[in-house]
Amino acid sequence: MKQLLVRSGNVFLQEVPAPTVGPKNVLVQVKSSCISVGTEMAGIKMSGLPLYRRALKQPHHVKKALQLMKDQGFARVYKQIKGKLDAGLPTGYSAAGEVIEVGSEVTGIKVGDRVACAGAGIANHAEVVDVPVNLTVPVPDGLDYEAAATVTLGAIAMQGVRRTNPTLGETVVVIGLGILGQLTAQLLSASGCRVIGTDIDENRIEIARANGMDIGLNPKDGDIVERIVKLTDGHGADAVIITAASPSSEILAQSFQACRRKARVVVVGDVGLDIARSDIYAKELDFFISTSYGPGRYDPVYEEEGADYPIAYVRWTENRNMEEFLRLLARGRISLANMLKEPFPIDRAEDAYAALRGTGQKPLLVMLTYPERAEATKPALQIAPPAPADGRIKLALVGAGGFAQGMHLPNLQKLKDSYDLRTIVSRTGLSARSAAERFGAPNAATDFKTVLDDPDIDLVLIATRHDLHAGMTLDALRAGKHVFVEKPLAMNEDELAEIEAFYRDNPNGPVLMTGFNRRFSPAVVAAKKVLANRTSPMIVNYRMNAGYIPADHWVHGPQGGGRNIGEGCHIYDLFNALTGSTPVEVNAMSIVPESKYWLRNDNFNATVRYADGSVCTLTYTAMGSKSYAKERADIFVDGKVLTLDDYKQLTVAGGSGGWKGTTMQKGQQEELAALAETLRKGAAWPISLEDQIFATRISFEVEKQIAL
Repeated sequence: MKQLLVRSGNVFLQEVPAPTVGPKNVLVQVKSSCISVGTEMAGIKMSGLPLYRRALKQPHHVKKALQLMKDQGFARVYKQIKGKLDAGLPTGYSAAGEVIEVGSEVTGIKVGDRVACAGAGIANHAEVVDVPVNLTVPVPDGLDYEAAATVTLGAIAMQGVRRTNPTLGETVVVIGLGILGQLTAQLLSASGCRVIGTDIDENRIEIARANGMDIGLNPKDGDIVERIVKLTDGHGADAVIITAASPSSEILAQSFQACRRKARVVVVGDVGLDIARSDIYAKELDFFISTSYGPGRYDPVYEEEGADYPIAYVRWTENRNMEEFLRLLARGRISLANMLKEPFPIDRAEDAYAALRGTGQKPLLVMLTYPERAEATKPALQIAPPAPADGRIKLALVGAGGFAQGMHLPNLQKLKDSYDLRTIVSRTGLSARSAAERFGAPNAATDFKTVLDDPDIDLVLIATRHDLHAGMTLDALRAGKHVFVEKPLAMNEDELAEIEAFYRDNPNGPVLMTGFNRRFSPAVVAAKKVLANRTSPMIVNYRMNAGYIPADHWVHGPQGGGRNIGEGCHIYDLFNALTGSTPVEVNAMSIVPESKYWLRNDNFNATVRYADGSVCTLTYTAMGSKSYAKERADIFVDGKVLTLDDYKQLTVAGGSGGWKGTTMQKGQQEELAALAETLRKGAAWPISLEDQIFATRISFEVEKQIAL
């Protein structure tokens, strides 16, 4: 399919694989999408800035990047960031079209329905989009796709009006008469308000007047505050809604000054927020921020999981705002007639953006249309001819997220003599194609079935979110593919039992390897050499200073399974590797938090006793300082103490041996090298099936005990 992307201050079209539908989503073939004149043009401008200037404007991204650099090294993270930016970023957040597929958990929407959809990074300028159900609303009969494609802008304007809580007869000022201001003015008029609008563009004032705005003021014609106070009999406005965009805080100050006592000011646009106490204190003004489309925005449970808010408690969600805006459009209560211009076909998207960059009169709305193409719905794309078969392991990567692009794909490049990367599968076509181009894969896809049906693929590397691991692993094994799956292998006993059953029925089946990389790290390899001839059981104390993750993060939810199952399993496998024995008893205890800030599987101790008498304990905590090292282990055995320090160093007290590196080395490259040795030379599995099952089952038993 064709998708519009932003790079280096410009837009361009690229062919990418079409998305597949998520279980709680609908797949929409787009008929029209709306260019957001303010938000998108600002994003395009930002993309043209040098990387350091973007960093200054987005300090929250810098903080995250610095943490990654600490863990993975500067060069690797810099290449990852630059590669993503060079590939282009999606743009667009408001579209309308026809449903062509419905997710397995979706009700109330069927194939063929006309819908409008919203969401940055979701309702993109693309021929096909995969949209969560709560960001999708039906288009009323009689309303065309172009008008319906303004649904996001309408919902933003509507939420701003709702935050203002206007009443009949109030005077409300709208500052900035771009498209959001135009829609806001019309919604206020429909609510029975007297509307005063301000803008420096006289043409926009005239458009708003034609659509029912009572009074239009141009700041060039005199003091805005003084004129508003005069127009309100010396009292000031009952409310002000700011829909303008400016880095200056002067707009905010003028808004406060134009208000009566105990009035309301609502910010919808992007303006400076430096507030002078003298502007608000004496009048006891109320100041509100309006967040995008309404309640539900930025809540993953609402937007991604499809959980609605009860109407009795949240009357107007973002979905209900979207639906009501379209109803008002269909009834003629809101008009776009004097704002809609001739749309641009998607192939002329660059001309559309050029119209917004021009020096003349800029349009308020610019629409893109999408002629039907059979190729638009294809979930796979060949971007280069594959290399001829040469004896290397032909590999497909499934899940091209940050970890895969930051760790596995660079490691596969280093091991190119062993691996031939053939296909990259990702949830979005853009991430699949950009990763494929960056790392030299000839094929990009969004459908996992593409890999299963490809007879040339030897090995599937699964790096998706945790809840997909077991199902994808079984599908690949049944298709005759070897599997490397990131941890955890399974999320529950039923999933694990299915994998065990597969190998009972297929004892000579494909190789399965879970990404328990720590046992392959140079420090642990050195430790195992020291422990090779031990004469007694050992005591292992392992501390993981894991750091806090907010309770609403996906790791804690059904997609992640929690921190014990999702990460603790790494250490249980390490215990298996160090002892070389069989676990026989598991005991676990967690802190029962008084506050819901922490969960039960955030802070716990788990002790595993082995058949050889060894006792291994994991202390896992989210309560420590992030400035302190994340992982440390002390191993007591035969008069020696082996200390593993964050996979940068191993020291041995009371004996010889040890290891020291310059950076953290957790064994990710070494585990892939070990797997290649198995697949190419028939060596023993890098991790026995029994050990993989033991580590996973230990995590289940720990979870059961700490949940009590």
